[in-house]
Amino acid sequence: MKQTVTTQLGGKTITIETGRLAKQADGSVVVTCENNIVLVTAVSSRRDSDMDFFPLTVEYQEKYYAVGKFPGGFFKREGRPSAEATLNARLIDRPIRPCFPEGYNKDTQIVATILSSDGNYPIDSLASIGASAACHISDIPFNGPTASLTVGRIDGELVINPMRSQLENSDLEITLAGTRNGILMVEGEAKLISEEDLLKVLKFGHDAMKPVFDMQDELRKLTGDVPTREYDVFKVTEDFRSKADAFLRDKVKSALSKTDKMERYSAYDEAKKDAEATLLEGITDKEEMALKKKELGIVLGDLKYELARSMIIQDKVRIDGRDMKTVRPIACEVGFLPRAHGSGLFTRGETQVLGTITLGTGEDEQIIDQIMGSYKKKFLLHYNFPPYCVGETGRMGGQSRREIGHGNLAERALKAILPDYDDFPYTIRLVGEVFESNGSSSMGTVCSGILAMLDAGIPIKANVAGIAMGLIAEGNDFAVLSDILGDEDHLGDMDFKVAGTKEGISAVQMDIKIDSITFDVIETALHQAKEGRLHILGEMEKVISSPRGEISEFAPRIETIKIKPDKVREVIGPGGKVIKSIIEETEVKIDIQDDGTINIASTDPEKSRRAIQMIEEICAEAEVGKVYSGKVVSIKDFGAFVEILPNTQGLLHISEIAHERVRNVSDFIKEGENIDVKVLDIDKHGKMKLSRKVLLDAPQKES
Repeated sequence: MKQTVTTQLGGKTITIETGRLAKQADGSVVVTCENNIVLVTAVSSRRDSDMDFFPLTVEYQEKYYAVGKFPGGFFKREGRPSAEATLNARLIDRPIRPCFPEGYNKDTQIVATILSSDGNYPIDSLASIGASAACHISDIPFNGPTASLTVGRIDGELVINPMRSQLENSDLEITLAGTRNGILMVEGEAKLISEEDLLKVLKFGHDAMKPVFDMQDELRKLTGDVPTREYDVFKVTEDFRSKADAFLRDKVKSALSKTDKMERYSAYDEAKKDAEATLLEGITDKEEMALKKKELGIVLGDLKYELARSMIIQDKVRIDGRDMKTVRPIACEVGFLPRAHGSGLFTRGETQVLGTITLGTGEDEQIIDQIMGSYKKKFLLHYNFPPYCVGETGRMGGQSRREIGHGNLAERALKAILPDYDDFPYTIRLVGEVFESNGSSSMGTVCSGILAMLDAGIPIKANVAGIAMGLIAEGNDFAVLSDILGDEDHLGDMDFKVAGTKEGISAVQMDIKIDSITFDVIETALHQAKEGRLHILGEMEKVISSPRGEISEFAPRIETIKIKPDKVREVIGPGGKVIKSIIEETEVKIDIQDDGTINIASTDPEKSRRAIQMIEEICAEAEVGKVYSGKVVSIKDFGAFVEILPNTQGLLHISEIAHERVRNVSDFIKEGENIDVKVLDIDKHGKMKLSRKVLLDAPQKES
């Protein structure tokens, strides 16, 4: 039976409906706001899974019919998810994943399908609310509800779910999700805001979520408050746990004392092998052996979790021996690659990223075609995370969701400090190659990217650094960790990345693995992150602190000139004939904008100057009193028409050809001949009067 609930969010009416579409799913809702409609379904398998983790997948389907458009490409149907769809799927996944109970490992899938969109409202927030609602009304074990929204700040006023058109005037765009108890996820960018302002944004956004929680609870009651399904949690037998714990505890403690990641992992493996040899000796049944190996793996994981957290909370010592605030040793190098237009190698502990810059022209801009509309990108950041960077083998080719997400975060962190296009008319491609990873390679990409930009001579507005913060919370005790290791991310309760300049924050990303955290913890993490960020910036600026004076000799030089907008058509010519001839003759790249801005790019300055000269000749306008060398294009009985500038002709009247009386124009000048003429007058219609006579010596009068 159809059930509907409504509420107000950011001045808009939000409706959640169930019981009409996709009724065979475990949970299905349609979330609507004005002309924006998204269907979200949740299905969880009844079968047991062999996975030792929770196999949750989230799909975000963009349908072009939702905006009344045809998909691009040859096949004219939706294909693989766009980068935007992948990022939205991650925004849905991250806040709901911690809400499933530990030990629940059934294959679970959330599918959000965009059915209608006005291209302006942030429909991804509706999809995230729908994912929570679909799980909340089903029998799937889910500790919700959750809510998600975006906060902007326009003219100093905080706004919930601003329209895309409004975001152009906003100095921040922060998406957050949470439960009634607190924040679960944060993702966003800002134009260098303070830690205090960010905290206000988070509190403002969380306060606005209350009606969304209420409406989901109301919908669950209307649908009968379905009991949660029963499920089995795999448990290690107590007798085996005691034996394994006793055997492994000291070995795991010893392994945790090794500061080198690969040595530590090798010690874990050695401890597990010794335990298998000792504790599983004599087992001949294959199924029993597989079961005991699984139990042993769980005990080992539990011990690592317990002992590492205990070291931090009780002993105030981290896995690699640091205190809570110390950042790992940093090494920076620039000019690492001779042919790249800029390069920077950033190493922090066992995380190492190479940033490379390529400078291009308007032809190199990326055209993004998505259901929300098409646009061009002048700044591209690509993040690569190969298996070898963590000492593993694996499939390569294509981008993983993780690579897309981390690349997007690094791109957001750097957008705020890019030069204005009018001042630096280049398309910029930054590639972050992760060579080693042990904690926050995305923030390493930010740091290596800044080094590469400075090396490339890009006049950025400020230097940016990024740091990843962690959290260990046990009861009322908690510890905030600066510059976390990979193990501290895995064993901890929070991954909070903060990037910014000395003046403020440019990007944030936070994921929580527990129910939620308080604003006091977030405030502590923000201020501790600032200390770490400033330290990292200081280390980077010891190597390079400002852009090099010029760009690479291998990068195109872009010269910018301005012409009158009504001259653009003349420079382009019919069918692009004129501009193509200039490009062919000078071998430059030319980008013409409607406002008359022309960018000429070439690695050869002489070729650029020649192209500029040709364009200026086309756009030149005649001046009264000036002498020009022109070509006679046609001869008439009353005179001749002379082209003194490209596409600019004037009349040389028969009376202005010579001092003597001219009866036949052809006796004095020929068609196609080049002659010097002077502009006598230009009337209001642009018609010119020319004279050849005034440039000739007058005949001497006879005595």
